[in-house]
Amino acid sequence: MKIRIDNALLAKAALILGDMLAFLAAFILGRSANWAYDHSFQDAFFGWPDERGQVRLVLFSLVILVSIVWFWSVGHYSRRKPFWDEFHETLKILVIAAGIDATMVYFGKWQFSRLWLLSTWMLAFILVPLVRVAIKRALLRLGFWLRPTVIIGAGENAREASVALQSEPLMGLDVIAYLVPDGSPVSESLEQSPIPLLPLSSGPMTQLLEMDFPHVVIALDAEDLLTQQSLINLLNIRYIDLNVIPSLRGLPLLGMEITHVFSHEVLILRVRNNLGRRVARFAKRLFDLVVSFLLLLVLWPCFAYLALRIRTDGSPAIFAHERIGRQGEPFRCYKFRSMIADADRVLAELLAKDADAREEWARDFKLRNDPRITPIGAFLRKTSLDELPQLWNVFKGEMSLVGPRPIVTEEMARYGEQLGYYLEARPGMTGLWQISGRNDVDYSARVNLDSWYVRNWSLWYDIVIMLKTVSVVWRRHGAY
Repeated sequence: MKIRIDNALLAKAALILGDMLAFLAAFILGRSANWAYDHSFQDAFFGWPDERGQVRLVLFSLVILVSIVWFWSVGHYSRRKPFWDEFHETLKILVIAAGIDATMVYFGKWQFSRLWLLSTWMLAFILVPLVRVAIKRALLRLGFWLRPTVIIGAGENAREASVALQSEPLMGLDVIAYLVPDGSPVSESLEQSPIPLLPLSSGPMTQLLEMDFPHVVIALDAEDLLTQQSLINLLNIRYIDLNVIPSLRGLPLLGMEITHVFSHEVLILRVRNNLGRRVARFAKRLFDLVVSFLLLLVLWPCFAYLALRIRTDGSPAIFAHERIGRQGEPFRCYKFRSMIADADRVLAELLAKDADAREEWARDFKLRNDPRITPIGAFLRKTSLDELPQLWNVFKGEMSLVGPRPIVTEEMARYGEQLGYYLEARPGMTGLWQISGRNDVDYSARVNLDSWYVRNWSLWYDIVIMLKTVSVVWRRHGAY
């Protein structure tokens, strides 16, 4: 037990020290950038600190202290949070800290360079998250950030919990076993898992003691509610912090508010449709409009070059196909043509004579080895450059930068009762399915991902998906 406490303290100390060093590096490099601009690189590194630099360092140190305490208060040095949630919190705190710093400089009437202030905080926005990720990875390799974890449950909820935890390696939660209460369901996929399935004993505290008190995640299915309540009451005496993952599939989780009634064991979950709010729709549309305009402005030479390359066979460069938009309105979805001119005829002939191709087309509305694709089209699809003309759809308001995958009329039946979520949003150039495996994701998973996106929309998630899309396209994962 002593080793775990020491490891936890060591990890906290390393993360705090890393944040401090990142801030100081941003300060020094920002100062150097300012002096290099006004003087020379030699002066930038050897011509300070002067009296003004010392005053600036004291003020900035106060801001660092406030930021570190704030990071501590929201659990950045102890709690295990998903990367993008912690990154979002980090950026918000840094923005406020930068505002505090600028306010002190302004009202203090100190004659500090604006370039110094601006470059320092621009570097802090980059260095603080990067250094923290680097330190967490180092701590994981050394075992200081790794926390042995058991999941109580082995049903579908436990399986999803395990997949979610494994998708966030920087959380450091290493699942070492599933503890199965008597009579609880067991997921078929977990039966094949290399992680052991162990029966939960009637004295779980003794069992956890023998396992050296690992981190506990309770992820039972809805039918095990009574068992869950009993376990929480029992374990919460020893475990100050317990992770409980309730079975809430289908509910909009982002923005959910939890209210309890004083002296009553009643929990009120307030769920909301984020995209149903007028302000949210306006913010999303404004973001789409500004970004699509800027991208069209910057990328027009790329458009011209690709169009010339595609037109070498004498056919049009742009292909337009009808897709279903928001509220069921059809629209013409633009793409760079990646197929031969008589693609529909070739497809019909192929499906008529090839049973495997018919099955694949019926299942995915795509073919992995599609004979209709041209050589330049194969490159465009691998790199997703064929979708660049959809920026015009976004600018016109028919599509969004991020949203559900655009579908044709024949696919609407595949969405079942979740079709309403699709029709709530504009289709996107990219979305959750594109960053989750793209064409390697089966159709039912695509539907679930599209529905999850609409239920849990936020502008921050749009930005995250766009950043992840760049990585996926660069690695060409799941593209064909």
